[in-house]
Amino acid sequence: MSAIDLFRRYFDACPLIAIIRGVTPSEVEVIGEALIAAGIRTIEVPLNSPDPFDSIARLAASAGDRALVGAGTVLSADDVARVQTAGGRLIVSPNTNPAVIRASAAAGLVSCPGYFTPSEAFEALAAGATALKLFPAEAASPAVIKAQRAVLPKDVPLIVVGGVSPDSMAPWRAAGADGFGLGSGLYAPGRSAEETGARARAYVAALGSARSSESGTTSSNRP
Repeated sequence: MSAIDLFRRYFDACPLIAIIRGVTPSEVEVIGEALIAAGIRTIEVPLNSPDPFDSIARLAASAGDRALVGAGTVLSADDVARVQTAGGRLIVSPNTNPAVIRASAAAGLVSCPGYFTPSEAFEALAAGATALKLFPAEAASPAVIKAQRAVLPKDVPLIVVGGVSPDSMAPWRAAGADGFGLGSGLYAPGRSAEETGARARAYVAALGSARSSESGTTSSNRP
């Protein structure tokens, strides 16, 4: 299954991306298993983690097609190639860098660049982005998403990242966000697999509640 097909499959089922910043190679597999068991099947290892390419390789090998594994904080096309060599198939960045996006798309990887303005969003899409990551969400509001959704293509997944808690997801969803990237609220260095799994289950449950309360959504791609 291609990286993009796998992304669509797992994002439709559970539009949550686990950001396990600071994870080490020795613990990445058990943390990954806890996330998969909780229902989160899209996982990124930020490149400012210890030995990130080793962690990506281990997690990609252990997860196989049970999860889409890749990297976050990807800032250069060279790093895209290194992620792919390690077995990663997801490229997430904090910024809109056309060179990174084009390299990801050319390699058949999922490209999820960070953006904040409509100009950045359309630049990312023109370069071949698979999805868009609103970052940092702490500096925005659901009203921003609602306004941007009026002009952004409806079939492009829009992911909110930054300060997301289980209680805060429903307003973002109601405004038009499709999914969420989960950082320190889910995993932080030193946090056990058991606690990470419990936090993951809380996010998944909150997402389910938000979905069940939604009404009047007409977009055919809404995950």
